[in-house]
Amino acid sequence: MKKTTLDIKGMHCASCSTLINKALDKLSGVKKANVNLTTNKATIEYDEKITNVKLLIKAVKSKGYEAKVSQGKDFRDELEKQRKKIDKIKKQFYFSFVFAFPVFVLGMFFMKDPVPYQDIIMLLLATPVQFIVGWPMYKSAFMALKAKSANMDTLVVMGTSAAYFYSVFVVLSGQGHVYFEASAVLITIVIFGNLLEARAKGKTSQAIKKLIGLRPKKAIVIRNNKEVKIDIDQVIVGDIVVVKPGGKVPVDGQIIEGSTSIDESMVTGESIPVLKKEKDKVISGTINKHGSFKFKATKVGADTTLSQIIKLIEDAQGSKAPIQRFADSVAAYFVPTVLVIALFTFVVWFFVVGSEFRFALVASVAVLVIACPCALGLATPTAIMVGTGKGAKKGILIKGGEALEIAHTVNAVVLDKTGTITKGEPEVTDVVSVSKTSEMDLIEIAVSIEKSSEHPLAESIVKYAKENKVKIKKVTGFKAIPGHGITAKVGRKRYYFGNQKLMSENKIELKKSIELINKLEDQGKTVMMLGNNKKLIGIVAVADKIKDSSASAVRALQRMKIFVYMITGDNKRTAEAIAKQAGINHVFAQVLPEDKVNHVKKLQKKGFKVAMVGDGINDAPALAQADVGIAMGSGTDVAMETGDIVLMRDDPMDVVRAIRLSKITMNKIRQNMFWALFYNTLGIPIAAGLLYPITGWLLSPMIAGAAMAMSSVSVVSNSLLLKSKKI
Repeated sequence: MKKTTLDIKGMHCASCSTLINKALDKLSGVKKANVNLTTNKATIEYDEKITNVKLLIKAVKSKGYEAKVSQGKDFRDELEKQRKKIDKIKKQFYFSFVFAFPVFVLGMFFMKDPVPYQDIIMLLLATPVQFIVGWPMYKSAFMALKAKSANMDTLVVMGTSAAYFYSVFVVLSGQGHVYFEASAVLITIVIFGNLLEARAKGKTSQAIKKLIGLRPKKAIVIRNNKEVKIDIDQVIVGDIVVVKPGGKVPVDGQIIEGSTSIDESMVTGESIPVLKKEKDKVISGTINKHGSFKFKATKVGADTTLSQIIKLIEDAQGSKAPIQRFADSVAAYFVPTVLVIALFTFVVWFFVVGSEFRFALVASVAVLVIACPCALGLATPTAIMVGTGKGAKKGILIKGGEALEIAHTVNAVVLDKTGTITKGEPEVTDVVSVSKTSEMDLIEIAVSIEKSSEHPLAESIVKYAKENKVKIKKVTGFKAIPGHGITAKVGRKRYYFGNQKLMSENKIELKKSIELINKLEDQGKTVMMLGNNKKLIGIVAVADKIKDSSASAVRALQRMKIFVYMITGDNKRTAEAIAKQAGINHVFAQVLPEDKVNHVKKLQKKGFKVAMVGDGINDAPALAQADVGIAMGSGTDVAMETGDIVLMRDDPMDVVRAIRLSKITMNKIRQNMFWALFYNTLGIPIAAGLLYPITGWLLSPMIAGAAMAMSSVSVVSNSLLLKSKKI
């Protein structure tokens, strides 16, 4: 399967995006198509053996819209396009207003006492609005008709054309009342609504604008033993980059000289500057607060963490939440239904009730104009854009609308112990010999074996050995046994170093030391045993402290009525000791890495919506199996690939914040959809004159147009209120 993104031009409303989506979905070879009204993009997954980009573009064009392959340019280009679009709409509005305002004044205030040649003057003023400003609408409506469909422009064109051409007939015949003000003002209001909507939609992508603002344009690198200032695009992997106080880190890398504190707030959401020294990693776009330092560039261009974050947010904001399908299905039938209602309104008032022609015309035009489904189409994407942007500011990267929607339904969170609940920086606390072997020899054998291991606990033993200047012996026959430990030969002797499972499998007797082992495990320490020839030689205990925010995060989740589980490879006693410190009541202990996914499945079978929280490396299968995979990886490549949500700060409280963000975003989407549907459900009958027999009041097409425009703006504005919500 291949994936491509198309830039779509000409979309105005939900029915437009739905029409294109249907055309793409029907195309043979297309697995999935997502057309986003807010970003004006279509993301398509397709089988390149069956279809191709040319056919995808042809399918879009067949529905009357322009399409081209998105070049994946710098988002700054997209922002510039957005700015130009706003400027274009602004010019259209000013042009339209200049002609429409005098028409409005003449039509509304000089009806009883008209000025000479008033109807002709109004005709001359209304015509440029109808056919110059309104031409794109006519073109769009015609293309939709050609594709045997209808869109928002169909409603506006039919409504304004009815009012305009009836008025032309009145001018030519000399009988009746003209409605030039209705058509001219209506088009002006529609354009004004488009302007407000475009401006409001522009605000939804402010998070990306700020991130892009972090990108420095220049970098200082060492070339030929001299400091040279070059464009950021010219930096290559391996370059030695110099960053001075107050400067921005241009690309990702590793410090090779100097120390400083760096403000990483815009990437991680952490407001306190982070101390950095040699061998520490630095992230592009972060700000150097104090000392100068040099670092080796490891990632440049599109590979930098900042670029990946911007791309991830762009993809998320262009994605579609499952709830949007409801809006799409409504929009698909909405416009044709409105056309039928408008015709029915005219027939009832004119032929059945016997009202004047102009009365029936005004009612049917009002129905056409007030019923625009734009608000419904904007309900979901605008909220997702603001929600994902808000998350990014806090270092919470949400990959798409689906993850954002599902997260609010989570009622069980499975937390991996090491690196999630605990700091992931274990330290050796006890070294106990239970044989004639000295403690120093015990550590010497243990570190010699563990040096080849990639297990986090191995690092703590290697570190301890370095601090105590322990010699490392030559090792042969090394073998890692996942979930158990390791085995290797030191000299001619084979040793086993690991947990109780490893000892029992190799028939190493533990009876004499079991009390000591239990005591250490009750303290929350991980106990590793060294054995040889069915005999226990000694014990090394390691402790990994829980993070400062782990307990408060667990309490917060429990207050949200979410069940919290801890999963670990540790034995039950150690696991329960750690869980007790964190306030967790449910523990999965002695779980092999490959079995974590089975525990997630078991919870799902019980009816739980599960969020799995892990480091994105060992937990990849479980993250993929969970309803929502939350990777705590400080922006590592693996974390970004495996998690539906990536937490940049490794802070357990961010799990809580991510779920809260999902809940408030979904509330906004529901509010938006309710008001969009409520507005149309209420507005159409009023426009059709349902209240006229009771109140004597008939809705003017101009007021209907204003109401239609404001409905879209109100939905976008409601989404923008997400920015003020606390998570």
